[in-house]
Parts: sequence; structure tokens; C-alpha cells
Amino acid sequence: MIIVMKYGASQEQIDHVVERVKEHGFTPHLSEGEQRAIIGVVGSDPDRLYNQLMGHVETLGGVEQVVPITKKYKLSSREFQAANTVVDVDGVKIGGEELVVMAGPCSVESEEMLISTAKAVKAAGAKILRGGAFKPRTSPYQFRGLGKEGLEMLARARAETGLKVITEVMTPGDVDLVAQYSDILQIGARNMQNYLLLEEVGKAGKPCLLKRGLSATIEEWLLSAEYILATGNRQVMLCERGIRTFETYTRNTMDISAIPVIKKLSHLPIIADPSHGTGKWYLVPPLALASVAAGADGLIIEVHPDPDKALSDGPQSLNWENFARLMPQVSWIAAAVGRSVDDVHDQFERYMERAPIASLTR
Repeated sequence: MIIVMKYGASQEQIDHVVERVKEHGFTPHLSEGEQRAIIGVVGSDPDRLYNQLMGHVETLGGVEQVVPITKKYKLSSREFQAANTVVDVDGVKIGGEELVVMAGPCSVESEEMLISTAKAVKAAGAKILRGGAFKPRTSPYQFRGLGKEGLEMLARARAETGLKVITEVMTPGDVDLVAQYSDILQIGARNMQNYLLLEEVGKAGKPCLLKRGLSATIEEWLLSAEYILATGNRQVMLCERGIRTFETYTRNTMDISAIPVIKKLSHLPIIADPSHGTGKWYLVPPLALASVAAGADGLIIEVHPDPDKALSDGPQSLNWENFARLMPQVSWIAAAVGRSVDDVHDQFERYMERAPIASLTR
């Protein structure tokens, strides 16, 4: 349930309500806005929560109203927080007016490749460098990443370019290590319901990106986010990366409709991944643009200097040139829906001298 405090309620009144909630054995989550404070209350005994605590809290000083939350997911719902969450990644704000692009290779293969790609995507307008140091692969015989060495390369690329870093963490035991090198912890689709990992990532206190599971419903996805939010970590972003359907032409079926649905149900930022969503590089630009039009707060796109030689996910990776051609169009679509993409607007004249997206080639 949600406890809505009166306008002008004192800090003493707010603290008293929080303490009373704790005394009853429930967990309070305080959200303070410019005009009033809201206290979300969660617990494992919903009957006692509503029947016992609700009646008691309504009588406390400074309380305006108590509102039940009807959805299974509490902290991630619009009922709990009406305003959009803006995740601040050391100055890069995701979920606000600016649309943020994350780009880089699927896997960290070498320091030279990583840093040169980081410079290329930054020049095109990306704010965050993606790259896998630990890679979950369907086959154990495929390239599975460089591990700690890859993390160190990501850190050096960040130092040289100023880009923030996002990379995947796969096990609870690796969270502390990955957190040392990464600005955003990514939880992959295969781990969306790895609840021990979700809790450890939440405890790390860093921004995190939760990808939708291969066959997960939207409710299951939001409930997974709840595990992270319940630790007290509010810096959670969701990522639509396509789901498994009967269609085999594309790697996954990119669920564009999930973007506005999430915007309706949740206050959390949502990022679109058209690379995994399609598995085909020439489908990445149109799906990226569609995602922006649908309301995505950002994009995460795989970019490689020579996709045909990539150690993983080459068929879905853009090369540097194609990524640079895409970014101005992303900016235009973002502007059309009231968003902006910094550092891209000045590329208009250069873009117009090149071939349109429809004629892109390797």
C-alpha cells in the first residue's frame, strides 16, 4: 500500500510513520517529492498489511490518505510512483528528456578493437559503452568472454574516452568484481529470474539494466525488477530485447508494444535492444527508430569494426559507418516525440551527404 503524506508534513511526522510501519514488521520505502512525501509499504502478509496496518496508519499525524496497491508488483508500479524515475549514471541521466544511446561490441575481444570502437561510437553521439567481459552462450564451445581481463579493458576505454560502461554480470559471486569496473550492471535475459543474482545486484547499489527474459511476460519482468527495488536500490532500468515466438526469420520477435505498456504500468526507464531483438544488422536501424517513436528512453546497439570477423553476434552488429548514419535519424525521431539526443544535431549536413539508411551495406 501507499501512505500519502499531507502537503507540508513535517520531517518528524514522516519519520514517525516510517517507524510505526517498521514496528508492525513491514518494510517502508520513502519517496520524497517537491511537494509531498509518499511511503510505499510492502510485506509478505497482505491481509495483515491492509486490515491491521492500514487502519492504524490512517490516524497518524501528517497522513492524508492510505491507498492499496492492487498489482503484484509494488515498487515498480505507477501506483507507487507517478513520476518517471530518472537514473543518474555519474551525470548521464536516463529516463528524462534526453534519449541515451549505449553502443559497442557484443564481446570485448581486444583492447585495440574496444578503444577504437569506443571512440567511434562516442563521435557518433553514444554516451555509454557496452561490451561483454562475461558472455552467456548457448553452446559451451563458443567464445565466452575474457573475464576480468575484459573488465580491465573496459575500464581503460572509459578512462580514454570518458564514456560510461555497461557490462553483464552473470553470477552472484561476480557482482563485486564487475561493480568495480562497470558503471551499470547488466542482467541478461537468461538471468532475469535468477533471484539470488537480482538481490546481489540490488545490494551493490549501482545502476542496473534488467533485460526481459526469453519468454517472460511483462508482469514477470516487473516482478523481477521488484527483487532489485526491494533491496533499496532505485536505480533500475528495463530492457526490451525481443522474445521467443513461433517466428524463425528473426532471432527474436522485437516487442515494440512492450515499450508503451511499460510506460503505462511502471515509472522505470525502458531501453530498447534492436540488435538482440532482430538478430539481423539491417533490421536494427528501423527497429531502433520504431522504439524511439514508441517512447523508449534509450537504445543499446551492438557495434563492431568488422562484424564479419566478430567473435560473437556479428550478424546483428552495425559497423562504425552504419552506426554513424543511424544516429542523426535517431535524433530526428527523438525530437519528433519531444526528446533530444545530445551531440548529434551537428551531424545533419554530414549525414545528408551519405546514402540513406535503406541503402546501407556492409
